[in-house]
Amino acid sequence: MPGLTFDRVAALAASGEPFALATVTWRRGPSSGKGGSKAVVHPDGRVEGWLGGACAEPTVVRVALEALQDGASRLLVLGEDDHRPGVTAVPMACSSEGAMEVFVEPVLPAPDVWVVGRSPAVHTLTALAGTLGWSVRVVDVDLDLSGVGPRSMVVVATQGHYDEPAVEAALATPAGYVGLVASQKRAGAVLTYLREQGVDETALSRLRAPAGLDLGATAHEEIAVAVLAELVALRASRTAGPPVEVAQPATAVDPVCGMSVDVARAPFTSDHEGGMVYFCAAGCKRAFDADPSAFPLTPAPLRGET
Repeated sequence: MPGLTFDRVAALAASGEPFALATVTWRRGPSSGKGGSKAVVHPDGRVEGWLGGACAEPTVVRVALEALQDGASRLLVLGEDDHRPGVTAVPMACSSEGAMEVFVEPVLPAPDVWVVGRSPAVHTLTALAGTLGWSVRVVDVDLDLSGVGPRSMVVVATQGHYDEPAVEAALATPAGYVGLVASQKRAGAVLTYLREQGVDETALSRLRAPAGLDLGATAHEEIAVAVLAELVALRASRTAGPPVEVAQPATAVDPVCGMSVDVARAPFTSDHEGGMVYFCAAGCKRAFDADPSAFPLTPAPLRGET
């Protein structure tokens, strides 16, 4: 398998597609994983690059997919009993007796913000979000929100000019956040109008109105800061949209060494009492086949998708 280049990682990041970058930061031989080795794990479980052998890769993939879902990096130690806080330790019982440490970092697309309107608050919010490196698009009276997705955040800042149709259009999208910049009284009037127009309560419950942190009476620029602060808080808590959807591969436990095995790519299997047993290495299969009674099988079903 060819090595993973920095150019390839940069291209994936620029594409806006989520992935996890796994890097071997330490190893103790014998181990097929080398210090500095890198691999990209895609949300569907595909791997680009090289991290290690049959024992290590399924575990790294599982941890990488978990990182994509919660957005948190992990330090994974394979083969050592590591008691450091924040470290995920996975004992290795394979015959190589090697060990390695892998840093798993989720690379997620920049927040996708859509701002509706042309008020001073729009200009300030757009500039501030751009400074953070967020993707920002401004929509005016045409209300073209066709590119809005589940992880998008839509802020309606039309300042009374066309609040009602703008909010209705925003709520018709799958956006993870819809906010209306307005006073409490104006927000109530918009909700009343939309109810009278037949917009259902489930959709209306998604609207944050007034949008932004409550700073009291403020200028347009300060309103933009308050809205951005709310979006930052939502992103930090990961409640502005659904997590990255991942396809966790079906896995089974090797009864000999206890390691997780990717069922679809298991290199060694045995048909035992009408069921399939999966192994990460030839030595595990040989030991099991020689005396199956020495290795009780876990009755739990396979993990992941089948």
